[in-house]
Amino acid sequence: MPTMSDGLSSAFSSLNPFRRASPDHDEAGEAIDNSTVAGGGHSTTTNTTSSAAPNNNNRTPLRVSHALQSFLVAQGELEPADVHADSDAHPSAALLGLAAKPHINVPAAVLDRSHPLPEYFVSSSHNTYLQAHQLFGSSSAAAYETTLRAGARCVEIDAWDDETNADEPKVTHGFTLVSHIPFRAVCETIRDMVDAEAAAAAAAAAAPASHRTGSTGWRSRHGTQPAPVLVSLENHCSAHGQARLVAIMKEVWGDRLLSAAVRAKGHHEQAGGEHVTLAELGAKIVLIVEYHLQGEADLRDSSASDESADEAAEGLDGNAVRAYNEKRKTTGAGAIIAALAELGVYAQSVKPIDNTWFEQGVVTIKNSSSSSGGGEHDVDEPAHLRHHLINVSESGLTALLPRFDAQIGIHNAHHLMRVYPKGTRIFSQNMRPVPFWGRGAQICALNWQTFGLSLQLNEALFAGTDGYVLKPASLRRGGNGLAVAPTGANKKQLRVHVAGATGVPLPHGRAADDIKPYVTTTLYHPSDTRQSDETVRKRRTKAYKHHTLGFLHHGENPPRTDPIWDETLQWEYDDSELVFLRMLIKSEDAFAVNPILALCVVRVLYVAPGWNFIRMLDLKGRETDCSLLVKFDVLDVDQ
Repeated sequence: MPTMSDGLSSAFSSLNPFRRASPDHDEAGEAIDNSTVAGGGHSTTTNTTSSAAPNNNNRTPLRVSHALQSFLVAQGELEPADVHADSDAHPSAALLGLAAKPHINVPAAVLDRSHPLPEYFVSSSHNTYLQAHQLFGSSSAAAYETTLRAGARCVEIDAWDDETNADEPKVTHGFTLVSHIPFRAVCETIRDMVDAEAAAAAAAAAAPASHRTGSTGWRSRHGTQPAPVLVSLENHCSAHGQARLVAIMKEVWGDRLLSAAVRAKGHHEQAGGEHVTLAELGAKIVLIVEYHLQGEADLRDSSASDESADEAAEGLDGNAVRAYNEKRKTTGAGAIIAALAELGVYAQSVKPIDNTWFEQGVVTIKNSSSSSGGGEHDVDEPAHLRHHLINVSESGLTALLPRFDAQIGIHNAHHLMRVYPKGTRIFSQNMRPVPFWGRGAQICALNWQTFGLSLQLNEALFAGTDGYVLKPASLRRGGNGLAVAPTGANKKQLRVHVAGATGVPLPHGRAADDIKPYVTTTLYHPSDTRQSDETVRKRRTKAYKHHTLGFLHHGENPPRTDPIWDETLQWEYDDSELVFLRMLIKSEDAFAVNPILALCVVRVLYVAPGWNFIRMLDLKGRETDCSLLVKFDVLDVDQ
């Protein structure tokens, strides 16, 4: 008979901030924390198979089952003498070498920092301060540390006046029950992370080259320098509040903040020519300042557009929204003080009101000037934003696809674009970033609360990098704006030979004899603008069967945690550099949702040829002791 406590437990479980109304189990992830290594490029490091091997980052040595070693002998990758009964204690040099081989090779060109900033994808976070639900979750400055540590290079701050202290603006999700935190605390956390990254990079540079791989330090494992941190500032403050934002940023960030153009006055870039390069930005904090255009719809105006209707469905406080809109109207469109506007040196964010941004390649605002550094602008003659950033929701951009693919791609070769999740994603779910990367959108702002499908794809794009990835040539200056070859013009075939796995993790409360592991895979392609497009790209192996009576099985008969599949999965697709493969190890359960046991996602452009051991991740984005042995082959398809 149900008790009162049972009822309360059920009620509270329904308030789980990560629960979705219609959950798709394969997309789900678990909450990230400071133990998360994946999300923005951190998880790809060298594997080791022995406790005797160098292991500077305290990773558990990678074990290779006897069955997989025998498989590699049959493939000609190992000699019979390389296989030992006690393989964990005495791995051969050949096995060590094979297991230490990275499963991806990021091309050097992808890491080149000499190109203009709009020619890069940026690992990006949305509503960074939120720890859970978009409406009634909590805000935390520590969330910025977690997100930056996991690899984000663009974070978001929503700044509002604090009614209790006008000199200390707050950070919160406006018109919701979300808690708030001091703007100053957020700035201090970002500063501390930037300093920690600089210190780790300096230590790595001073260390012998042989010790850099596997370092526990930030990105020092790659032996590279820190990259810029972009801060997307969504400003809702009064003139006084904005002046305080400026003062706090300058006080806390000091010379870490990019407050002026990096080139000498009079250079052609100052006149609206070529954009600043990534290398020239160094490791600065670069501010994205929001402007409001004449004719821009009211905040959350449900009658204005489909995009605004999405936002209206967020469940916000309608009276507070209307009051805010009326207050904003009294100050005029673009009510931004000069001192704050000046900090948006290379990124002036606007939400488009029509299609002129990609049809004409320019964004026009009312020119503004002020004799003081802190006063509001006076409306004057029209002017163009020199370095505009188009800030658009996923639904707003999707409505333009595929009709304007090429125009949008060409625009984004020269100017920045930030795409953010539609407002109805109140459970912190995410949009699919691949189609938007395929249109050249540099900043796909994702909710980093959980390590779900979209953050896994983000990890695959930025794996082995410092959070900035050079876009394909077709999406850069001089390109045609398209990430996909014309249909049928250049087709590729991907073949993935899935050999087996070692150390498959068990779900909580499950025994090894209670799982039937299999591998399910999905190919993600930039031409897939609808979720239903992905269905035809799914492939899977059969579930592994362990024979309890060994004499009924020929050859190796490993336990279910060390399965052998020896199957080849394959796909054909129109050629693109933005194709991703997601691999899940799941258990085939008869009367329940098949649980995800381990996962990985790779960008096909990066995959290393031949046999590779992939150290799998869990649903929090942490490395596991599980390895998957696969072989990738990318072939041209004869026309």
